[in-house]
Amino acid sequence: MAREKVVLAYSGGLDTSVLVHWITQKGYDVIALCLDLGQKVEDLEEIRRKGQKAGAVKVVMENRQREFVTDYVTPSIMFNALYEGTYLLGTSLARPLIAKAQIEMAAKEGAAFVSHGATGKGNDQVRFELGYWALNPDIQVIAPWKMEEFFKAYPGRKELIAYAEQHGIPVKATAAKPWSSDENLMHISFEAGMLEDPWTAPREDMFELTADPRKGPDAPQEISIEFVDGVAVAVDGRPMEPEVLLAHLNTVAGLHGVGRVDMVESRFVGMKSRGVYETPGGTVLHTAHRAMESITLDREVICLKDNLMPRFARLVYNGFWFSPEMRILLNMVRDTQQGVTGEVRLQLYRGGCMVTGRRSPYSLYDTAVASMEDDAGAYNPQDAIGFIRLNALPLKAAARQRKKMEPAGR
Repeated sequence: MAREKVVLAYSGGLDTSVLVHWITQKGYDVIALCLDLGQKVEDLEEIRRKGQKAGAVKVVMENRQREFVTDYVTPSIMFNALYEGTYLLGTSLARPLIAKAQIEMAAKEGAAFVSHGATGKGNDQVRFELGYWALNPDIQVIAPWKMEEFFKAYPGRKELIAYAEQHGIPVKATAAKPWSSDENLMHISFEAGMLEDPWTAPREDMFELTADPRKGPDAPQEISIEFVDGVAVAVDGRPMEPEVLLAHLNTVAGLHGVGRVDMVESRFVGMKSRGVYETPGGTVLHTAHRAMESITLDREVICLKDNLMPRFARLVYNGFWFSPEMRILLNMVRDTQQGVTGEVRLQLYRGGCMVTGRRSPYSLYDTAVASMEDDAGAYNPQDAIGFIRLNALPLKAAARQRKKMEPAGR
């Protein structure tokens, strides 16, 4: 009888290498799918050999960096999206693309199962599985970290390392770094281990993308970013492909320590968790895009986007990328970006990213109207008299009502 096929989201790290072997031992043929989303990885051939050594019948490597930046990161930047006012959603944006790639591979290989290495306490299990079923409601999911047989036998890294050693699975994991991390072009995240105490400061040797802001260059660095319809297309006058541009900004901003965040966030599964993030290029793009919109977008459109942004961020964070409401929001935000075109100048210095200029051929900023100097009739200050009086009408009515309601003699 033929063995069922499983497409596993594979990173080449400890957890997923163990899962390749464990799932294989349960009677499945594992196809290990590893997406290159811009993370620093060891030699790709070494990852392939490692997956095969662990028991995978096939290890597939796919570079999806451009798709990641174009279809996932860019819409989030267009929305100026922040989860709980702080998190730029780097990991959250990658998960739906990985899920999509797994479903595509399952269809190509005739696999009835997909699998992931997310734990039963985190957000990623939700993101992966909602993505799977939104794209193929009939797909079957193997999630070992929610199977009692697995998580009771292998509750932590120590047990996983022992399993790998026992079965000759080549992994480089050690107990030297008391945290876990996840990286892509948008960011790198750190959690667990020592970081589970929200009072414990991150160790400086933990950070990988950003220099210590206190030890950054002595002089500020000025850069400019050009946008066309809300999409960053050039840095310092040099046109770049989307993934190249983001990688370049990661390097430049990282030298100045830009983009570090330490936060306690609300997981979708109901608990609080502490995360530390490095998002140098994403922070610069977020800041620059907001500045570009400030000069090109109508006030009420800005207000509409600001009101909907938390909804968008929650949908991304909670794993609803392929939902009907997300489709509506993505279509809407792309429509708002027509004319969000021009150039933003920024200064990077010791952890700071400050806008110092913006200009656009479609600017709504009219110096003749906005100037505090003589405007030669472009704006009549006396027009404000009636405008203010009309807006004051409900305030006056409310004040009179309060006065009537006050106790006598008070």
